[in-house]
Amino acid sequence: MSDAKHILIGRRGEEIAANLLKNKGYSILYTNWRLGHLEIDIIAANRKEIVFVEVKTRSSTFGGNPEQAVDRTKKRHMVAAANAFVKYHSEQRNIRFDVIAILIAKGGEIEDIQHFENAFAAPAVFRTNNSFLPRWRWKHS
Repeated sequence: MSDAKHILIGRRGEEIAANLLKNKGYSILYTNWRLGHLEIDIIAANRKEIVFVEVKTRSSTFGGNPEQAVDRTKKRHMVAAANAFVKYHSEQRNIRFDVIAILIAKGGEIEDIQHFENAFAAPAVFRTNNSFLPRWRWKHS
């Protein structure tokens, strides 16, 4: 797959994911939020939580299901980005990490979409002076 096609599929997936979250009653706070090399695809909110969402979109399952691409390194980067967001925005709500996996058919139609709420827990102690301190002890699965 060419880089341009890969980027277009990714953008389409993020639009689909944002619409899914809106339809579920979430407010979209940011898309493609960045700080340095850290990035979160979607930051959404409901009444109780800030939700950091990683969107994985694929056109086939040849390399595995889309959600399988959220590996330990990606989780670590998401937690670091969430830490920065919480610190700089003085956010007080609970946080959660979700994954939205999308499979798009060749014609561009949505073949499958799955929203994995609370997909993983951050290895951290939250809200020490409006931030959290990472404890990088990952469980191996």
